[in-house]
Parts: sequence; C-alpha cells; structure tokens
Amino acid sequence: MSARLSDYDYELPRELIAQRPPEHRDDSRLMVLRRDPQGIEHRQFNELKTFLQQGDLLVLNDTRVVPARRFSDNGAVEFLFLERLAPCRWKCLVSPGRKMRIGATVKIDNISLCVDKITPEGERIVVLNKDIDLYSGGSMPLPPYIRRDSNIEDAARYQTVFAHAPGALAAPTAGLHFTSEILNKIPHTFVTLHVGTGTFLPVRSENVTEHRIHAERFSISPSAAGRINSAGRIVAVGTTVVRVLESAERTDGKLVGQEGSTDIFIYQPYDFRAVDVLLTNFHLPRSTLLMLVSAFAGREFLLRAYQEAIRERYRFYSYGDCMLIV
Repeated sequence: MSARLSDYDYELPRELIAQRPPEHRDDSRLMVLRRDPQGIEHRQFNELKTFLQQGDLLVLNDTRVVPARRFSDNGAVEFLFLERLAPCRWKCLVSPGRKMRIGATVKIDNISLCVDKITPEGERIVVLNKDIDLYSGGSMPLPPYIRRDSNIEDAARYQTVFAHAPGALAAPTAGLHFTSEILNKIPHTFVTLHVGTGTFLPVRSENVTEHRIHAERFSISPSAAGRINSAGRIVAVGTTVVRVLESAERTDGKLVGQEGSTDIFIYQPYDFRAVDVLLTNFHLPRSTLLMLVSAFAGREFLLRAYQEAIRERYRFYSYGDCMLIV
C-alpha cells in the first residue's frame, strides 16, 4: 500500500483525453483486469455480458446531470450553480472570482444576481431579484479537461440513458457506455448518488490520508436493497456506486432502503464488503477516484494497466473507454 500522493501519478499524452463521445455509446473499448491471476485483456464494451456470471447484479447510478453552467449576460463571469438553497437564493462557483466579491452584481437573463456571502471553500451564495430556475437555459457542466464548449450533442451524451433523478453536477461516466438494448439483457438495479464537485477536488496533501471529501447525497430504495441482498456477485457500475454501497447502513448484515450522505474516501488498504466486480472509466492522476480503484485492483497492477492502456491508445476520462475489474 502507499499513502503518498506521488505514488498515484502517471503521464498521459493530451491527445488521449477524449474530447467527444464515440459515435455510438457501446463503441467503447473494454480493458478487462483479472486480479487473480493478474492478467489484462483487450475487448469491446458490447462484450460485457460474456464476463458476467449467473446471479450477478449490475448496480448503476441513475442520477441526472443538471444543466448548471451559465454565463452572465455580458459574458464576463462563468457560473456553476451547485444548489438552490431557497427562493431567489443559490450556491454557486464563479470564474473569475475577483469579479464576484461580496456585493458584486451581474445579470443573467436580465435578472440581477448579487453576491451575499463567500463560503470558506470559495463558493458564492447569491441572491436574485426574481425567483427563476437557473438550470433552465443552462448547459452541461463538462469537466475542464474537455477543452470546448458544450453543445446539443452533450445534452444527450453527457447523460446516461437511464438518468432519472436530477441533481448531479457531473455524469456517472461508467454508465455512459450502456444502451437500453445492452442493459435489458443484464439483471440490474439502480441507486442514486448526486455527484458534486467534492469528488473531483485535487488532493493537495502528500499524505493522502489527510484529504477530506465533501459529502454527497444518496438514496437506495427498499426494492433495490432487496435485489442487492439476494444477488450473487455485485457489479458496481462506477465509483459513485462503490461509495454508496460501501458506506450504506446495514441491519443484521443486510442492506436496507435509506437516504443519506457519504463522505467516504476509499484508499489502500481497504476491505471491500459490498462490491465484487467494478466497471469504471480511466481516472485522472493523483485523484481520489484513482485511489479508490487502486484499492480495489491493487495500485501497482492498476498503474501497469494504465501504462498498457496508454500504449494501446485507449481514450481516457469522461467520454473515454472503460475497464472491468473482476
């Protein structure tokens, strides 16, 4: 194991960062990692079912990304609206911050917006002079490594085909590969975790154990809990599902329907109690998500797989390819 941030680093050629989705969702490549023995296979995502067993249950995150990105009417300030706190009152991130100090005012859709408070984390609490839905007319909050503005295609493709519960600021990207046709052939159920910005904040301390993740809201329905309890292997689709299942409360060892929040930060060594197989995309260096997957697959094995993915020209990050760890 390693708690050093520098041990979760790797060099990625910029041209391997996927800037657009593949033509079809299931066109993605699938790298299969077998933990015992440590082996790597190169497949296509539409072969996923061949690696599943009788009794396996896919668990997916059905959160829906909200169009949270807006610009002031004069184009000078970019907003990422995190949450509606009350009528006419929102929490947001802004760029550049120097233009939006306490008392600063701009307009969006000709509605005045004034900074009332700045949180210790740099978020702005803003007040509107008229209560409007700021997500109406917004655009998809694509991650910063996608170096272009979002468009109509992103409104559909930066969203899973099973997205249901609005509230996420980033897509649960492992789910982006699924089509309805593929999903209908595999036993599955859904949980919800609204992906916020905290999961993606950079780890700044060299000792990773000192890092803290902001809490994110999740829910598990009683029916989903029942299906998970009666399943053979649990196949988590994405790190968000891992975080839900590994932090959820249990009664007499059984998962129960619940709503809550989780700030769980998974890194080596960690004893997984709920997840048997993981489908996940490739993650940024030095990120908490890379640390979570390292805890599941083994850090050295995972980073070796990443180097092979680079040699084989896999596409990385949100719109990129994926891996199955069994």
